[in-house]
Amino acid sequence: MEKLRHNASKECPAPADLKDINGTKLCAQLYADASPYYDQCCGGRVLPVPPGTDMPYLPRDWNDRVSSLVVAPRCELTVWSRRGKEGSTKRFSAGVVYRLQEVRKGLLGDWDDSISAFYCKCS
Repeated sequence: MEKLRHNASKECPAPADLKDINGTKLCAQLYADASPYYDQCCGGRVLPVPPGTDMPYLPRDWNDRVSSLVVAPRCELTVWSRRGKEGSTKRFSAGVVYRLQEVRKGLLGDWDDSISAFYCKCS
């Protein structure tokens, strides 16, 4: 897993532009901060996710902290609401999710600050 970064611009990257600091394609990027303004939703801490990353247990400082995400083209990010790949699950295909609070989880919940495990794959 690549070293954590901060996104100073706060603007979400285009899915096709997801690359690590060496220019290698990423599967996804997760962001810890959201904003009421779409152009500032991907600010704060960034968790770069290379293709094939399987994280059944997110690090403590990322568990239930993800508020926005971007998934690269031809990739799929599967997330779980509980550690060990338990609880509710959701699949995200290529694109930008500016605010996970707008993505429903069950009848009354949403996915903001609810991701505890993930697997990301690309074809």
